[in-house]
Amino acid sequence: MTNKKGVNNMYPYLQRLGRSLMLPVAVLPVAALMLGIGYAIDPQGWGGNNQLSALLVTAGDTILSNLGILFALGVALGMSNDRDGSSALSGMVAFLMVTTLLNPDKLTNIVGIPVEEFSSAFTKINNPFIGMISGLTAASVYNKFSKTRLPDAFAFFAGRRLVPIITSLVMVLVSGILYFVWPLVYDGLVSFGTWISGMGWFGAALYGFFNRLLIPTGLHHALNAVFWFDLIGINDIGNFWQSAGVKGVTGMYQAGFFPVMMFGLPAACLAMYRKADPKYRKQVGSLYLAAAVTAFVTGVTEPIEFTFMFVAPVLFLAHAFLTMLSLGFAALMQWTAGFGFSAGAIDFALSSQVPIANKPFMLLLQGLVFAGLYYVVFSFLIEKMDLASPGRKGPLAGEGVIESNESVESTTSEKEYQQARKILEGLGGKNNIDNLTNCATRLRLNVKNTDIIDQEKIQNAGAAGVKIMGKNSAHVIIGTNVQFVADALQDVLDEENKD
Repeated sequence: MTNKKGVNNMYPYLQRLGRSLMLPVAVLPVAALMLGIGYAIDPQGWGGNNQLSALLVTAGDTILSNLGILFALGVALGMSNDRDGSSALSGMVAFLMVTTLLNPDKLTNIVGIPVEEFSSAFTKINNPFIGMISGLTAASVYNKFSKTRLPDAFAFFAGRRLVPIITSLVMVLVSGILYFVWPLVYDGLVSFGTWISGMGWFGAALYGFFNRLLIPTGLHHALNAVFWFDLIGINDIGNFWQSAGVKGVTGMYQAGFFPVMMFGLPAACLAMYRKADPKYRKQVGSLYLAAAVTAFVTGVTEPIEFTFMFVAPVLFLAHAFLTMLSLGFAALMQWTAGFGFSAGAIDFALSSQVPIANKPFMLLLQGLVFAGLYYVVFSFLIEKMDLASPGRKGPLAGEGVIESNESVESTTSEKEYQQARKILEGLGGKNNIDNLTNCATRLRLNVKNTDIIDQEKIQNAGAAGVKIMGKNSAHVIIGTNVQFVADALQDVLDEENKD
């Protein structure tokens, strides 16, 4: 019973996290396209030989190099109860605190150890995983302390102003824990990568699996350093572009990504689009199209992966397994190509001309096969397991990761206030409400007890339906005007809390 309850409570939590990440993830396609075009203009100098290339590369890299802080802001805002801007400020404070305290240049003064003696893990502390930790911590602090009252002498620092202060103190403790934990995890992955590097094509397959699996944590960079760069002598990227090494072997830790990024994940987008509820396809279509084009052209896949890695972890596990198959098979067949930016069409066209590339165009044929595999696997899993994905309808509906696109300039009418009051009565009153958010068509509520919800009363108030998601979670289906009803319901709650 306990495990079932924990699972029931975890799904809404993961869906909220997935929705929160959509804000920073939405900007990734344009960043990737700017980088891809800039790299295509000047593939050797990356802006060193062309001013337009330098502009595009710098602009795109500004976003991709700061994913950590973007994730901290987005997660803190999205996971806070009322999405107030002070939660985002706290997320930024949290991220700046941990990344500054664990910066080797600062650590050397704090712990009295020379910079060169610190683990290389601390040079990789600015990553999306740390961003998510910072955002979740800030949101938790905000939800607990944003309404805290202080004595009159300190009243200025009460409420929302108190949140960044407490967050900064909490992050000192979190930084202390990470000081010991982060190097163990990072260095352990480097050792693991060194071990599997001697396994030939099977090692390439394992690398592909863990490379994808570690994407949410940012720790895939530890594995990449082993295989792509000159950490232990492999230097797969450097040797490929210098056309050094062994034909059919050099590039084996890069080649298998091309079928996945150019063909597999765009096909996954098509599968998720086809499995979306027809009424939401128009909304999610632009998301999937932009992400698919970005993946094919530039090889940047985060805009796709972050749409389902939290709301439907099974899909992400399947993605990691298919990536493992792709890298292993390409390495077994000794089909090689390389990339300087990522495994997209731009890099493929450039790398196919490098003399050490071995039968690179066979990777395109492999890509077509993997497009079919991704489409079939994703379609099957979504349908049979009723998995959440953006636009999907059902008990684990993923439409919650889509923000409502209704005009924020419209005003809430008295009709919505009357409807909100009746819905609140049906929900068991203000004391039964822990948290209120909304997606494209639904009110999404965390409540103390769903047993006291009067579904008939809520439907009589004009709701299309009520879905009980577990002991503490419920959805009220409103329709496309849900934003106005949600605003009215929040206002009613605020008014009653003041009484």
